[in-house]
Amino acid sequence: MNQAVTQMFSVSFSKYLIYQKLDILVMSNMSTGKTAYELRGKIEKIEIELSELNKNPPNIQEVISSTNTLRLNEQLSKINNKQNELISAHAQYSSVMEKLLTAVFEIQMDLKDILKEQSTLISSQAKKKPKAKSKTK
Repeated sequence: MNQAVTQMFSVSFSKYLIYQKLDILVMSNMSTGKTAYELRGKIEKIEIELSELNKNPPNIQEVISSTNTLRLNEQLSKINNKQNELISAHAQYSSVMEKLLTAVFEIQMDLKDILKEQSTLISSQAKKKPKAKSKTK
């Protein structure tokens, strides 16, 4: 009886510790989630701006003339800058997603450990209970 109470307390305490860890992970990752959301918005905005810049690609014939060379250079510089912004935003977004994925894997491992522990407790309780033998005549 005393062992059963101790085992029940152990399982309850394990659950409590996991919930505490989950709370800490959730609270620390809330700001990460917000950052991911903001970065995703930034990526979308940059992609739209880049799309608008690419709508009117320069005509090669006009590039030959010296008056349009400056305009082309400016256009290409803007495109290059936007592409660099997009690459940077994707790198930041990937970093945030890696952190979130790491947190998910940590939670998964903790849950596996709890399941193993509970399975062990259940099987040890089942072994300790004597099975009722049926009498046949």
